[in-house]
Amino acid sequence: MKDLIQKYKHGWILSYFFIYIAWFFLLEKKVTTNYAPVHIWLDDYIPFNEWFVIPYYLWFLFIFATVAYFFLTSKEDFYKVTAFLFIGMTVCLIIYTIWPNGQNLRPDLSTIGRDNIFIRIVKALYATDTSTNVCPSIHVFNSIGANIAIHRSEKLKNYKLLRIGATILTVLISLSTMFLKQHSAFDAITAIALSIVMYYFVYGWSDSKQAAKAKEKKVYAQY
Repeated sequence: MKDLIQKYKHGWILSYFFIYIAWFFLLEKKVTTNYAPVHIWLDDYIPFNEWFVIPYYLWFLFIFATVAYFFLTSKEDFYKVTAFLFIGMTVCLIIYTIWPNGQNLRPDLSTIGRDNIFIRIVKALYATDTSTNVCPSIHVFNSIGANIAIHRSEKLKNYKLLRIGATILTVLISLSTMFLKQHSAFDAITAIALSIVMYYFVYGWSDSKQAAKAKEKKVYAQY
């Protein structure tokens, strides 16, 4: 047991979820009607489509599986993916706190003119998830972060189909936030922008550090 605890002691980072959940639900209760509505012209051209509820909910499995895999197999990749996700999620929470935002894009599902299992799932989603605290989209941001981690992993570099599948799922999840009217396209755009910043912060810094070490070794080798 002692060896097991020692082997996976890096799991302490996951305690961040307690902070995140407490903060997020506090915002959910606080931000109800008094928020800045997020909307851009592109939203008006994106139709509601209940089928996207499938990739939308696959997000939970995607993020859990990615973090769990690296937790069990690669401490270095685990530190990177959690740094990417958790710092970015904290930035999102700070934005929600300073700039309470939401969206008014959800359709009246009773007027859609169709009823199926996916419509019912979306109804349940709307009933449990508020339309506030949306910009940037954590759904989009985390999907991109998980996809980057998979593509940057040395352990997974030979798993081409897995990497392609992760990218396709990331795209579908990102689209699902807009086709389900859970997010404005602007939420997705800002999430992509945040992902770019976090990529250079987490992976760019790591690459620079490795390059510096390689250069140092080369210099020493000459002597």
